[in-house]
Amino acid sequence: MTPSDAIDTLTTLMAFKTLRLDADGPIAVITLARPDSGNRVDEAFLRELDEACAAINDDAGVRVAILRAEGDVFCLGGDGERDAGQPQPFACLEAMGQPIICALNGEAMSAGLELALACDVRIAAEGATISLPETAQGQLPMGGGTQRLARLVGRGEALRMILLGEEIDAAEAYRIGLVSALAPKNELDENVRTLAERMARRGPLALRYAKEAVRRGLEQPLDQALRYETDLTVILQSTEDRAEGVSAFLEKREPKFEGK
Repeated sequence: MTPSDAIDTLTTLMAFKTLRLDADGPIAVITLARPDSGNRVDEAFLRELDEACAAINDDAGVRVAILRAEGDVFCLGGDGERDAGQPQPFACLEAMGQPIICALNGEAMSAGLELALACDVRIAAEGATISLPETAQGQLPMGGGTQRLARLVGRGEALRMILLGEEIDAAEAYRIGLVSALAPKNELDENVRTLAERMARRGPLALRYAKEAVRRGLEQPLDQALRYETDLTVILQSTEDRAEGVSAFLEKREPKFEGK
């Protein structure tokens, strides 16, 4: 069974209602599929997102994932019924071994922005807007926004966004480093797909270990993080992919990585 067949079979068996899960060769795509409701986050979506992430993570043939949305908005936040005491809802995206790119096609607010923050790379459509408005409602962001945003853009910019609760546009998000690039809205999916294809040509084990090194490293003191980076490097030295990468470089050809 090919990777695409594996994910297609799982999607059929699970009968997802809030999202779609597709695979095309080494790239898997999770699509938020309720544009009529603003692709809002609810308990059903969180369950299906966990299942989709697990399916991708377990599929060695998938090297990169994309998170995108149908409609004119990315996600208008939660439905107001989530339990504030539940574990961080989007941790499955960070825990996924493969890197995941988020395509922000339109408005992303509250839980919608927090969903995007749990991804590894964000590309925004020109004209997209972003906000964490909870303090204006006497609340706090409860999907990781106070933590992931600060780690991404720094304490000052994060506090400005959270304390004011004001909306910023895609250009400002790019300026502060919240998104990595901008694209015309009608070219967003194509640009994200091109980026995913470029990543997928890299060594799949190296991609997983690089994501793990950065994620775990941010949780550790620098000296421990540097040792962890070295440990992962040593493990990679013994893989077939590492040998193939060296051979391809010496022979001046494109490497053919197998994930071994």
